[in-house]
Amino acid sequence: QAPIKATCEDMSCKTGFPEDVHSAVVSRSVHGGQPLLNVRFRSCDGNKKIHFGSSEPEDFRVGEDGVVYAERSFQLSAEPTEFVVSAQDKETQQEWQMRVKLTPEPAFTGTSEKDQRKIEEIIFPWQQYKHSSPLKRQKRDWVIPPINLPENSKGPFPQELVRIRSDRDKSLSLRYSVTGPGADQPPTGIFIINPISGQLSVTKPLDREQIASFHLRAHAVDVNGNQVENPIDIVINVIDMNDNRPEFLHQVWNGTVPEGSKPGTYVMTVTAIDADDPNAQNGMLRYRILSQAPSSPSPNMFTINNETGDIITVAAGLDREKVQQYTLIIQATDMEGNPTYGLSNTATAVISVTDVNDNPPEFTAMTFYGEVPENRVDVIVANLTVTDKDQPHTPAWNAMYRMTGGDPTGRFTILTDPNSNDGLVTVVKPIDFETNRMFVLTVAAENQVPLAKGIQHPPQSTATVSITVIDVNESPYFVPNPKLVRQEEGLLAGSMLTTFTAQDPDRYMQQTSLRYSKLSDPANWLKIDPVNGQITTTAVLDRESIYVQNNMYNATFLASDNGIPPMSGTGTLQIYLLDINDNAPQVHPKEATTCETLQPNAINITAVDPDIDPNAGPFAFELPDTPASIKRNWTIVRISGDHAQLSLRIRFLEAGIYDVPIVITDSGNPHASSTSLLKVKVCQCDLNGDCTDVDRIVGAGLGTGAIIAILLCIIILLILVLMFVVWMKRRDKERQAKQLLIDPEDDVRDNILKYDEEGGGEEDQDYDLSQLQQPDTVEPDAIKPVGIRRLDERPIHAEPQYPVRSAAPHPGDIGDFINEGLKAADNDPTAPPYDSLLVFDYEGSGSTAGSLSSLNSSSSGGEQDYDYLNDWGPRFKKLADMYGGGDD
Repeated sequence: QAPIKATCEDMSCKTGFPEDVHSAVVSRSVHGGQPLLNVRFRSCDGNKKIHFGSSEPEDFRVGEDGVVYAERSFQLSAEPTEFVVSAQDKETQQEWQMRVKLTPEPAFTGTSEKDQRKIEEIIFPWQQYKHSSPLKRQKRDWVIPPINLPENSKGPFPQELVRIRSDRDKSLSLRYSVTGPGADQPPTGIFIINPISGQLSVTKPLDREQIASFHLRAHAVDVNGNQVENPIDIVINVIDMNDNRPEFLHQVWNGTVPEGSKPGTYVMTVTAIDADDPNAQNGMLRYRILSQAPSSPSPNMFTINNETGDIITVAAGLDREKVQQYTLIIQATDMEGNPTYGLSNTATAVISVTDVNDNPPEFTAMTFYGEVPENRVDVIVANLTVTDKDQPHTPAWNAMYRMTGGDPTGRFTILTDPNSNDGLVTVVKPIDFETNRMFVLTVAAENQVPLAKGIQHPPQSTATVSITVIDVNESPYFVPNPKLVRQEEGLLAGSMLTTFTAQDPDRYMQQTSLRYSKLSDPANWLKIDPVNGQITTTAVLDRESIYVQNNMYNATFLASDNGIPPMSGTGTLQIYLLDINDNAPQVHPKEATTCETLQPNAINITAVDPDIDPNAGPFAFELPDTPASIKRNWTIVRISGDHAQLSLRIRFLEAGIYDVPIVITDSGNPHASSTSLLKVKVCQCDLNGDCTDVDRIVGAGLGTGAIIAILLCIIILLILVLMFVVWMKRRDKERQAKQLLIDPEDDVRDNILKYDEEGGGEEDQDYDLSQLQQPDTVEPDAIKPVGIRRLDERPIHAEPQYPVRSAAPHPGDIGDFINEGLKAADNDPTAPPYDSLLVFDYEGSGSTAGSLSSLNSSSSGGEQDYDYLNDWGPRFKKLADMYGGGDD
């Protein structure tokens, strides 16, 4: 550590170094960045900006605070090392110099460290004046040089720094203390002072990155606590040590450079930071490139500014088509890049070579071929393929095609496929084989952006496209189309109207003549000869037809050839019909209303003629001579060419409906006239001329249409009633068909009946057993008498599908028949509960036992002959013994 002394600034201040030669003792081994000593410079004007320099800048550097650092590591020789420190005023350029002599520390001789190191003293300032007998203390300005203390010191602690002493300690017992951050303020306890001796010490290692300097204040008081000296300020600077590595802001840096860039082209900037003092070598970084991958075309394609970190190109030959990306390993080293003492760190710089248009598109062939059928449009006839080494799907790769010759009429265009970059030659106008059989196009391809400067290739590539037109069977066409014919109406059927023929554009195909047919003829007035196209009428042409619009009738005809495939064309014939006077005028409206008195009783009528001028108005209106009552009761006056006014001639006409004939004649040549009936309703009117008995007149004159409507309503109502009756009868018949009907012939089936009450045996009941029969001879349409029906069945449902037993079943089938009937009953949702009695279907006739209809519960056994039971076999022997054999 350099000696520290208090410097006094007297009344006559002189700016400059306080001494011409400054001596300091330092260690023999000096390493780069090590603080050696602190030079003192006196500035009378505190605002001066002083810059320090060294005569040996390669070995020593002077900081702005006057601390001298070793620029490199070296060993001091036994002889003192001398160099000059200069100070220059930045404004006035005035310069001061001081010689510095560095002496290496002597070798260790065994004396204690305490004896070797001399602790510097800081004495509170005072001065004596001899104006009178007593000594007087005069306050003066003192500048205490800062104490420089390296960070990360290894001790031992506490480590003595300086001794603070007052010159009055010889006469007084003083106590010393320090205050400020690091002493009695946070962080407390870093600096302590011996209150008796004034020895200031540090208690632990310091970290410049946390606190770069400490500002303390020293105090001297007597034993009573009275201030003896004014406090002095002590500044302790923490000298930076190289204890932090550089750190890059990003571990991976990305940059771009266009291919073909010239040397010196800026690429990107990488930045690293160091937590050490940026004004010292510990924080001064230097950059360099450790490696480049790949190393083609040169291993040193880039360089880096060792101070700023700017990466630039230093070699030509960047080609994206060969190398698309470079990876650089960048190293940042502090101690101004000293590889021995500096700390380093690395990062990766990824430089992508961007594409420029340095490769024009090139056709893969000199000639392309294609073909297209005639009259086809929007058809791709050829694909033009090109190659381009630039980056795909960029303006430098995208191709644009244009035709430079061979298509003067603009029948083709070339589109670019955005995916494949191919040129698609497309037909945009129909091509006629009979006119052009082949096209030879000259096309050129170029990129969307021009080629980069300095490229020796031509900017575009050219090729030839040969397109063959294929002949196809074309549709015939009528000439002219449409064809206009002017014809008077009324042309009779069978008259020749005109000839309407078509032409076949296929001159190079072997085809027969065309065939003609009618495609559209709304009124069915025309026919066409299939061979020569002659059109004749099949009905009278009528201009007033609903199929004629604005005097024009349109018909369409078809011309077909026999080519492969067959083709056809249509033509429209327009017939402009000239009017003739073939329609007589009619009165409008057909009905009118007037009052039965003379005033007001005028009726306005209009004449309507389907013909047009000059076969229409003006019209002449008159009343016929017969019957005589017409002219006697009515009079008519024309008020314009199309309108007339009908009114009463007599004062009063009885209310009612009157048919008034009116003769109307047009202006045609010859004239056409007609007699039209005008139905006039004469009614009683009020003062305003409105009818008051319209309902009575209308009722009296009920029209035919109203009568027909009423009759239709009555007929519809009768039909509905009849349908309802039929439906009801059919429903009753279906209900009756579901009932169990039993007829009294040839039925030997056992039936179980449900009785309403329980009584005695069969002898107490009198039943008609004929009800148990259901003969198959009953007519299907006959209404059967109501038989005995199960009360627990639901007649509204359809009958269940029970099995039907054959007429002569095998005896062994009876059990199966009963089981099948039971299963059907179990699955029948309409069947009664399982403990109810079921009704089985009719078993048929033809039993060998004969009919049981003769049995009657009220008859006695004596009236019957039971001898025939002996003939039925052993099963009926018991019955034969009981009932047969006489009175026994």
